[in-house]
Amino acid sequence: MRLKRLEATNFRNLTGAIEFSPGLNLIYGANAQGKSSWLEAIYLLATTKSFRTSHPKEVVTHDAGEAVLRGSVARGNLTKDLQLLIAESAKQTFVNGKREAVTRYLGNLNAIAFTADEMQVVRGAPEARRRFLDRGIFFTLPAYLGTLNEYNRVLKQKNALLREASEADDPLKFHDMIQPWNDQLVALGSEIHQARVSHVDQLRAHLNPDLFQAEAITIRYKSSLEGRGDLGDYASLLRERLGLRLKNEIAVGYSLVGPHRDDLEILCDGHEIARFGSSGQQRSALLILDMAQISVYYQVFEEYPIFLIDDLDAELDRTRIEILLNHLDGRSQTIVSTSKRTIAERYSHRARTLLVQAGRVTEDQGLRNG
Repeated sequence: MRLKRLEATNFRNLTGAIEFSPGLNLIYGANAQGKSSWLEAIYLLATTKSFRTSHPKEVVTHDAGEAVLRGSVARGNLTKDLQLLIAESAKQTFVNGKREAVTRYLGNLNAIAFTADEMQVVRGAPEARRRFLDRGIFFTLPAYLGTLNEYNRVLKQKNALLREASEADDPLKFHDMIQPWNDQLVALGSEIHQARVSHVDQLRAHLNPDLFQAEAITIRYKSSLEGRGDLGDYASLLRERLGLRLKNEIAVGYSLVGPHRDDLEILCDGHEIARFGSSGQQRSALLILDMAQISVYYQVFEEYPIFLIDDLDAELDRTRIEILLNHLDGRSQTIVSTSKRTIAERYSHRARTLLVQAGRVTEDQGLRNG
């Protein structure tokens, strides 16, 4: 899988298009010129999500009604044209000029991004780690997105009912109304639990802690129902806990039980990396997890997703950069941004180096490109 070309219209400060090489592509330039915006555009084209904002209107050029991203993607001998139209409150997706539902659009281009915000996977709250797992599962099991979306919809409906019950004079009358939502949460939550446990097992099999000569990195799926009963019969255990905690849920006005409260445990030499790991160890751990996710994807599809690194020199030291790019060579198409011309010069013999100025990218004739 590789991205051959990307064109941006009315997207932040970007203008024009980029032609990418199959291997390493290095976008560089001064700050605030649009380097990160080009990577954001690639990630949006692939996932319909931004790694910089949750508000679509923020990417649309001021005074423009909509932004458009167009990309050409090669998979084997097949090339597809993708288009993402971004309006203030909605997005539209197209494949080969035909409007497609998001569920059919996603998967045509898969991208993993290493960014400053992505460090929340190892440093932040459990929500970031659940997103990391869910993204990896969806890459290899597209139907999982429907399950996850339906679970979140049911959870939202149940929470609305719990809030209403918590403010009612007679909360008991809500018990029968809540039960059908719990039944759905049991069915959907069991699917999510099993998919995440299986994905963690796959990741564990592909962890390569020797990549950075790092300390032993271990991971484990940590269910919020641990110690409450038999996780081997998760559906029965979840149903039981939902029943036992119903009064508490009504009292607080939101759901307290389910896989939306689970976590991924990441340990470095047996210690929780978020609390005890150094910044370098945390960066190495995230990259090791990203490389494992890439390997799992390859195991399923016999091709690699593309890999994006935003602000390469800010997030990684020279040694890690060298090790990572060597590891990715011959695997994923890699597209990175940097503010350092010296890095572009260092890799010009093996990368397509592209200079961005005021949102427009050109090949720098002063560098020798491979």
